[in-house]
Amino acid sequence: MIRTIAAAAVVYALVASGAEAGPTFSKDVAPILYNNCTNCHRTGEIGPMSLLTYADARPWARSIATRVSNGTMPPWHADPAHGEYLNDRRLSASDKETILQWVSDGAPEGDPKDLPPQPKYAEGWMIGQPDVVLAMQEDYPVPAAGTLEYKFFEVPTNFTEDKFIQGVEVRPGTRAVVHHVIVYMRSPRPQPRLTAFSFGPGMNKSPTPEQIKAKRDLNDRPAPRALGGWLGGFAPGQGVRVYQPGTALRVPAGSVLIMSMHYTANGKETTDRTSVGLVFAKEPPRREVVVVPLQNENFTLKAGVADTRVDAEMTLQQDVTLWSALPHTHVRGKRWEIATVSPDGEAKTILGVPKYDFNWQTDYVFREPLRLAKGTKLRTSAWYDNSAANKSNPDPTSDVTWGDQTWEEMQFTAFTFTVNDTQTTTSDKGKQ
Repeated sequence: MIRTIAAAAVVYALVASGAEAGPTFSKDVAPILYNNCTNCHRTGEIGPMSLLTYADARPWARSIATRVSNGTMPPWHADPAHGEYLNDRRLSASDKETILQWVSDGAPEGDPKDLPPQPKYAEGWMIGQPDVVLAMQEDYPVPAAGTLEYKFFEVPTNFTEDKFIQGVEVRPGTRAVVHHVIVYMRSPRPQPRLTAFSFGPGMNKSPTPEQIKAKRDLNDRPAPRALGGWLGGFAPGQGVRVYQPGTALRVPAGSVLIMSMHYTANGKETTDRTSVGLVFAKEPPRREVVVVPLQNENFTLKAGVADTRVDAEMTLQQDVTLWSALPHTHVRGKRWEIATVSPDGEAKTILGVPKYDFNWQTDYVFREPLRLAKGTKLRTSAWYDNSAANKSNPDPTSDVTWGDQTWEEMQFTAFTFTVNDTQTTTSDKGKQ
């Protein structure tokens, strides 16, 4: 009896001191959410619910545990066997354990005094407060139904001098109908052509003059004659790009932004006015960034075939540094690999995405930028499932080729480079 009373006293003392207490929202879980989740999971952002407060998070506790346990949240798809990335969103093992134990214990709030200060966000922006916001000059009407060709909108920057950009965020005005956006920058003066990159033969299809005219005649906002160099983009899961210190993207004085908008009707008439936020570099960069697209438009995915591979390749004509890679397919894409092949023939996978998810497209930023020698080949490989087993497949009975619309397909990667030991400039040509 005395032994039982003594044991109970020890347990009481431990509980009273908090030594045996499990994790609480205020003390243990909120810091994890603030560091990893609330950039998206707050009012007005892409996350379907806010997780900033206990009242916000508590109703979703079981769902949070499920997503954390199966690895679908935070979303991350790169194979760790092939590299490390600055923007890796995965939770640590201890953070996962804390969240799962908290939910298992009934998701207690704990003492509100233990809450750390909430992170401060610039209202309406994930990138922080932009130095300038450039928006479409109209509220474009998006119909309730029908297929829309890509729409192109010109937005003057009115920059009187070249600007170096440290960060870019493309923000849809009406997220429900904006499938993706590419923003180009067209300089008023000719820009030197990029010579550091050459592309494999037969990958790009040039439309005939008749096809170009037909597209223009059917489109109330057709593509201009020239697009310019790549500035930024928005796709599901990816709308922000921040460049490392000492690097930045140059926007020439007087440039006009070209917003290429892919709208998807959702059954309700609405309007959209998408905007771009830019954060200027505090000083001219030591190295100027260029974004170079690599794509293969010449392929056919046969109906019913579950595993078709499509490659694209470029060869480096100068020494370069590779900072990031953003692979892109549509709903039949299931896997990606990006490899380098050295001048002496040694191949190395630098990015593997074994379970590509169209809903979460990512610009994978290498933790250690890759210095690649002249003569190196960059090879991208995408695998597609055009069978009925692919639940996202809109029509497994049809062959599929390159096309703009989601039921068509793409094999596209945007690479971010700096060219070593030379002055780099953006190209006046670019397309997807």
